[in-house]
Amino acid sequence: MSLKRIIDILPHIQKSYHRADTLVSKRKGNWIPISIDEMINEVEMLSFGLMDAGIQPNDKVAIISSNCPEWNIADFAIANIGAVSVPVYPTMNPSESAFILNDATVKIVFVADKELYEKIAGIKNETPTVEFIYTFQEIEGLPNYKSIQKKGDETQTKLLQQYKDAIKPSDLLTLIYTSGTTGTPKGVMLSHDNLVSNLIAAREVCPVRNEHKVLSFLPLSHIFERMLVYLYLYVGAGIYYAENLETIGDNLKEVKPFAFSTVPRLLEKVYDKIVAKGNELSGIKRALFFWALSLGHKYELNGANGAWYEFQLKLANKLIFSKWREALGGNVGVIVSGAAALQPRLARVFTAAQINVLEGYGLTETSPVITVNRLNKRQFGSVGPTINEVEVKIAEDGEVLCKGPNVMLGYYKRPDATAEMIKDGWLHTGDIGVYENGMLRITDRKKEIFKTSGGKYIAPQPLENKFKESRFIEQIMVIGESRKHPSALIVPSFAALKEWCQSNEIAYSGNEEICKNKEVNALIQSEVDKLNAGFSNYEMIKKFFLLPAEWSVATGELTPKLSLKRRVILDKFAPQIEALYQE
Repeated sequence: MSLKRIIDILPHIQKSYHRADTLVSKRKGNWIPISIDEMINEVEMLSFGLMDAGIQPNDKVAIISSNCPEWNIADFAIANIGAVSVPVYPTMNPSESAFILNDATVKIVFVADKELYEKIAGIKNETPTVEFIYTFQEIEGLPNYKSIQKKGDETQTKLLQQYKDAIKPSDLLTLIYTSGTTGTPKGVMLSHDNLVSNLIAAREVCPVRNEHKVLSFLPLSHIFERMLVYLYLYVGAGIYYAENLETIGDNLKEVKPFAFSTVPRLLEKVYDKIVAKGNELSGIKRALFFWALSLGHKYELNGANGAWYEFQLKLANKLIFSKWREALGGNVGVIVSGAAALQPRLARVFTAAQINVLEGYGLTETSPVITVNRLNKRQFGSVGPTINEVEVKIAEDGEVLCKGPNVMLGYYKRPDATAEMIKDGWLHTGDIGVYENGMLRITDRKKEIFKTSGGKYIAPQPLENKFKESRFIEQIMVIGESRKHPSALIVPSFAALKEWCQSNEIAYSGNEEICKNKEVNALIQSEVDKLNAGFSNYEMIKKFFLLPAEWSVATGELTPKLSLKRRVILDKFAPQIEALYQE
């Protein structure tokens, strides 16, 4: 069948694959599958329930939950009646959540659990349009989403079909609010056609098929994972939801997925854990581990390193990298990385280990994929060629511009912001990039490039990515706007520091004290000096300040997709920054 609207996905799966494990979640220690027939039944009954509750086409319904089958069931149920889903990150604070619920005039809110119910109930007086809150989890005393599910009578069944028939590809499907790193969040309006066009184009380059299982753990609130889940459903794959971020390692071994998506921050953590385990080895095992790691970092595609290298790599894969694959379930064919820049060395070493990491690029405003590397067409350090029906051009100032059916309808109730973003039919991404061999390479964010007092422009992202190669640097933000030189705020890798302190007989009394330790600062200085070497003199980090606590979503320095909130960090650590520039 021809896919025109997102709601067409479910009948397509039912007809084509009839899969028994369409959606699978772990409950009380057991993986519980939901078949496509069961999923469609759950979706239809919730659609009837929403209709009964007074939800009409174009009404807004919010979903605030971590990934689970109920998230996708609610999403399709909302879409079925022509209503508009409004995903909200569970990690957002009450004031951010209230802003979105009010701006979108949300009528019903689905939440995951008691904690989220209480958070939204706590702002009920500030969100007058919200009529009902329902939980996905069954909690005594709280209204559960199953309580509004109902079997439709003949009249309702006929009305639901009329609603479905009336939905056009150009109709609004969802409102997704930006994370607000540069001001008030804006509601990105995405249509059925936006998502369907992106799904179809991504399907042509995605190796996932109906015989595969995938693991889902990136937030469905973000368009990256949501579009991929639509794609996985459309090709008939089984979607398994990780229990939470802490259990991903165990869930990978249990599910043995063929694919999953990730953000670079999580991949960096996986790599750092692997290297930390390598550091615990001794003798010949340790030597073999770091020999294999060194080989991986030199990896080039298509046998470019020659026969002797390939022979050594084959041996390294048998002795060392096979254990890496086992840790990811032993069956991973592809990992898709997006939402931020991936360190090229990570793409190299994982690909050398026969774990294909493909980096892509896009925005919420582009549904999201603009470009993506393929298994048969990729380049380390690039985000790949454009997908079908999408055009990209580089503006005179280096900004990446995009045009295609994936480009949003606009920002909700913000024609001013829409006009600023889309000019002459081209969406201005805010990213700076170049084309090399038909592949797009993103060099930085336009708004993040700063100018020193000496008039030199600095792009912080390449510096930050390079410096994170140090096993002693967990997080870093390069600063220097209108200053005489670049400096950096650095959050050390405290696990690596503890190990180093133990080896060097330095007492570790806590993160606060260790960040002030002269020997530790000398260690980080030596790392900075080493990593500065590849940059021009005016780009080099001249000073740094060590911070004792990791940046996180909870403490406000990171967005839900783990990008730096630069303005927040600049404000929060203003005294430390000033200290760096005092003589």
